[in-house]
Amino acid sequence: MHAPATLRDQIDAIYRAESRRVLATLIRLLRDFERAEDAMQEAFVAAVEAWASTGVPANPRSWLVSTGRFKAIDAARRRSAFDAATARITDALYAAHEPIPDDDEAIADDRLRLIFLCCHPALPLDAQVALTLREVCGLTTEAIAVAFLGTPSTIAQRIVRAKQKIRQARIPYELPEFGALHARLDAILRVIYLVFNEGYRASAGDTLVRRDLTAEAIRLCRLVAALLPDPEVHGLLGLMLLHDARRDTRSSAEGELVLLEDQDRSRWHRAQIAEGAALVQRALRGGRVGAYAVQGAIAAVHAEAPTADATDWREIVGLYDVLLRLDPSPVVALNRAVAVAMRDGPAAGLALITPMLTSPALATYALAHSAAGELTRRLGDVASARAHYERALALTTQGAEQRFLAARLAALRHSGATPDA
Repeated sequence: MHAPATLRDQIDAIYRAESRRVLATLIRLLRDFERAEDAMQEAFVAAVEAWASTGVPANPRSWLVSTGRFKAIDAARRRSAFDAATARITDALYAAHEPIPDDDEAIADDRLRLIFLCCHPALPLDAQVALTLREVCGLTTEAIAVAFLGTPSTIAQRIVRAKQKIRQARIPYELPEFGALHARLDAILRVIYLVFNEGYRASAGDTLVRRDLTAEAIRLCRLVAALLPDPEVHGLLGLMLLHDARRDTRSSAEGELVLLEDQDRSRWHRAQIAEGAALVQRALRGGRVGAYAVQGAIAAVHAEAPTADATDWREIVGLYDVLLRLDPSPVVALNRAVAVAMRDGPAAGLALITPMLTSPALATYALAHSAAGELTRRLGDVASARAHYERALALTTQGAEQRFLAARLAALRHSGATPDA
């Protein structure tokens, strides 16, 4: 017997909005990833049956946490007769009187605790980030693999090993002492940055922007900024606010991708741009200029330009030169090459991008081939543009980008290409 479609839709929406918050609290209460994940899934299964007759409760999050906790206790009781260690766990669960939060502030604390747990320095940095993206933010292993330019199987192995390490080392589920916060800050900021990126440009699916993830990343960064007002925290928060200020213009009403140069700047959120730019300036004056602050400065140049033609590409290239010294990554090098193309012309940018296309890091990176396609199109090289666009189309799993690339290919087939004026 299936739940009515309307109830299923409600539960699906609650799952998308609340599952990671529910999981964070259950991990605090149960002190175990696997037990908490099983309990959460059982709670949602129970909700389908219970809410069909009683309706969705006023506070579904609290209902799910409470139900999940008791499901875990019941499961432990069933096993306790066969396992003395499980019996001790059961006794501890029954004896525990830890509160089940029912307000946003308490839930946020649980999520922050979980982030610090996942980013414990006993774990390798790549495992910290992968575990947090999976457990705190609910990203799939496939989406995390895109963020890492890796494979899903490698990511899955990192996550499994990280959970084993937490369990074996008995790493506590708590906020560390203030003096130990800095040791985990780099990993936490990288997690937040990658969550935002997945929301800003979803790695798969028909929707270009996942507003739930961008909003979550901004909220988490505000929590960290209140706890630890570091210049790079301010830089990251400013960077995200500046990018997010363009959210309403990055795709059309039909969900089609809109390039930066074609976006309606009158619809950008100016108050958010002002806040973001102020945070970036604060970060740059903080005495320790980091990669997020420099990225934020680049975003501010874009956001504050009154028109696309008025963009100061010379300043942007200079900022990318600084960023490349701070973060010498293939993606930063690619972005700098695109900026050089905007400053000096498509041939100059293409000369930088072409050797990148065969590098291990970018050979399967759709945006690198898409950028090469755009520059060769502007140069009037139809055959090369078509090859680059086809390669990018084969690599991307993002619906809006697939449609954009297909449209570019169709334009090349039907009308040819001429160099831009």
